[in-house]
Amino acid sequence: MKKTNAMRLLDSKKYKYKTAEYPVDENDLSAVSAAAKTGEDIRRIFKTLVLLGDKSGYLVACIPGERELDLKTLAKTSKNKKVEMIPMKDLEKITGYIRGGCSPLGMKKKYPTYIDESAMKFSSILISGGRRGVQIELEPEKLAEVLDAEVTSISFI
Repeated sequence: MKKTNAMRLLDSKKYKYKTAEYPVDENDLSAVSAAAKTGEDIRRIFKTLVLLGDKSGYLVACIPGERELDLKTLAKTSKNKKVEMIPMKDLEKITGYIRGGCSPLGMKKKYPTYIDESAMKFSSILISGGRRGVQIELEPEKLAEVLDAEVTSISFI
């Protein structure tokens, strides 16, 4: 498998991780689809969301695939009055990644990142590997460490 920026970043830190590849359906790039195709528990597959805060600028949230982001809580936690999802057309320009392949690791710039606290219930979680159809499995503590992320409650069912 060709290394992505996300994998190269983990390699540079000498962090252990596994990768999983699965077939991509361009019409369904959801975490639910990734869970079904990899046979993984949807609660362990974390989607990467990129937002814009009215005070902080861009920020990143990682939440379980079946959950919704709590925008008000994230705004408060990130010291913004409000946060909103960025337009999809801006994703690649801001992160270097395309929809369905956006990893919190190895973005063009390091943005403030927030990981839902439910990640810590698991010995490992899966995040996008930086390309459609690729997941990276690693310890949630290592992900938080490499991203200098805040682990907090930011999602709901």
